[in-house]
Amino acid sequence: MSERLVTFPHMGEYWIAFETLTHELGATALVPPPMTKRTLELGARHSPEFVCVPFKYNLGTFVEALEAGANVIAQAGGGCRFGYYAEVQQAILRDLGHQFEMVNITGSWSVWELLNDFRGIAPGVSMPRVVRAFALALRKGKALEAAEDRVRKNVGFEAERGAHRRVMTRFLRDLRSAGGFRDIARLEERVLGELSAIPLDEPERRLRVGVVGELFILMDPYSNHDFERKLAEHRVEVHRSITMTRVIEHGVRSRPHLRALLREADPWLKHHLGADGTESVAMTWRLMNDGFDGMAHLKPFGCMPEVSAMSALQRISREHTFPVLFVSYDAQTAETGIRTRVEAFCDMLHMRAKESIRA
Repeated sequence: MSERLVTFPHMGEYWIAFETLTHELGATALVPPPMTKRTLELGARHSPEFVCVPFKYNLGTFVEALEAGANVIAQAGGGCRFGYYAEVQQAILRDLGHQFEMVNITGSWSVWELLNDFRGIAPGVSMPRVVRAFALALRKGKALEAAEDRVRKNVGFEAERGAHRRVMTRFLRDLRSAGGFRDIARLEERVLGELSAIPLDEPERRLRVGVVGELFILMDPYSNHDFERKLAEHRVEVHRSITMTRVIEHGVRSRPHLRALLREADPWLKHHLGADGTESVAMTWRLMNDGFDGMAHLKPFGCMPEVSAMSALQRISREHTFPVLFVSYDAQTAETGIRTRVEAFCDMLHMRAKESIRA
């Protein structure tokens, strides 16, 4: 194999951080084409029928990247069937006749092993270089998350439609080219200032809604049909605690993190559900007690940790009269259906808020 052309899943805008990691390790990143209907069709056509939809999106992304010339695929692993993605996808892609190298980044939830896995992207690279590359990519991820958090909380109240999107478009372009830690810090400070300066048309009391669920569906706007923005369009302040950098940080100190989550999820859970299921329950319970107006729970169809979380979330909703919108995604999920459900949910939240004011 000559030049290493490394590709990876999209997952929202996190591809910018992974592109940086790849370049800093000395390899060449081949950013896969933006996901489209064809991406999902390719993935669904060649995937096991009942595998979760993130698997299908990832597989379709890899097929398109290999068609574009990639010869190395970097795939991660996780706390559910996600841990088997790389092996199964590798077998499928080889059966389709593709020639490539698969780099499986699991880290076994150890910082050292995680960094060592990254060396598979550019064999022979020194560990100090891996550490710097990872730190730089992580810093870009944190800057991205800070900006996106500000947007999801305020975009529903912007006085001029599209103002947040214009700022974010410039920010993403500049973040991609930022070359050092100081550059990223200045860029983060600048974008937060620009976002704060956007005029808002705010109501007397904002509706606040939290979003929990499976990490890929949560973090990738294309696969969740831009759920957070649809929610915000109904003049809602949107909160999401699960981000990529938090998943990494919690993963490398998983035991204390899980103990803390189970304490917070008590009395609804006694044991860890796997993947993000425990956090879905803990965060819903926390935000309900913090006075939030409702929650949205997003998951791929058949995701066992989130299916297990649903019974606890339904009990919380029923016993405390707390609105929870459950949304399940598969390869046939239509954007129109998501829009209709979000509209009905937000109408109900606004009516509840008016009734509480009159009371």
